[in-house]
Amino acid sequence: QVQLVESGGGLVQAGGSLRLSCAVSGRSVSSYTMGWFRQAPEKERELVSAISWVGSRTNYADSVKGRFTISRDNAKNTVNLQMNSLKPEDTAVYYCAASSAVGIRTTPDDYPYWGQGTQVTVSS
Repeated sequence: QVQLVESGGGLVQAGGSLRLSCAVSGRSVSSYTMGWFRQAPEKERELVSAISWVGSRTNYADSVKGRFTISRDNAKNTVNLQMNSLKPEDTAVYYCAASSAVGIRTTPDDYPYWGQGTQVTVSS
């Protein structure tokens, strides 16, 4: 059974940075397409970024392009999300998710494995 545990969330001022990390256990992170989703109050869960396990292709939501970077560390079995130039609208619970799909998947239903989430709050 795959288990995902996020860390690195917190409170930061607008313009600041945070680095989220997702530790994967039960199987190698290199075997999965990994995604970072977020959900703000009263909003649907949305894909922030994903990285495929074949070719390490990446995908970003338009709202975070140029500010966020997803990466995978196969040696540590983690996937990370570096978030720079944070904005108040980035405030949400951020979730790590894993899919056995070969390519990038953008919808929550395509990811059967989820972490518990970590809160990111950006103050103005």
